[in-house]
Amino acid sequence: MRLAADGALVVHHDPHFADGRLIADTPGAERPEHVPLLARAMDACQGMRVNVEIKNSPEEAGYDPANAVVAPTVALLRETGWRDRVLISCFDRPTLDAVRSADPGLPTAYLTMDIPGADDGREDWLAGLAGDGHVALHPYWRRVDAEVIEACHRAGLAVNVWTCDDPEAMARLVGWGVDGICTNVPDVALEVLTGG
Repeated sequence: MRLAADGALVVHHDPHFADGRLIADTPGAERPEHVPLLARAMDACQGMRVNVEIKNSPEEAGYDPANAVVAPTVALLRETGWRDRVLISCFDRPTLDAVRSADPGLPTAYLTMDIPGADDGREDWLAGLAGDGHVALHPYWRRVDAEVIEACHRAGLAVNVWTCDDPEAMARLVGWGVDGICTNVPDVALEVLTGG
């Protein structure tokens, strides 16, 4: 989810629309018709728990170091009654920390590509995440093994990997005790979880 130029919360993976316009520079009302606002996407998820990923990364166009996306996101989740059924995730730690400051009751998860090794301060790094109030780590699935999951659990963090579509890898991750799997093939994941 990204912040449009007028403060609208737009559900879109990439920083640009397909026509090349930067979302951060485009009013929400001028988004393509098929691109929903966050409130509408949440309406479609009634009865579920939802991971709301805030897209605000220094490596992408439209990055906002002031984290203007946080206040309207927190307000929307409160106003629509979703506050207790979401997990907020982000690759940008300052953005995630700003969510915790705005509403310490909102559960937050740190998205990451890499995890420090056991000899590179992993335990302290995980303890720091948990100590700052974050409840989960969302690492890239290929960077995870049983040892990483155990270390996260010792620190009090759930582990929800992304984005795994391989059934053999899913089964391995489940066997190691992973808490959640982000996937493009939920039907395959359900088959893995139910044993076929």
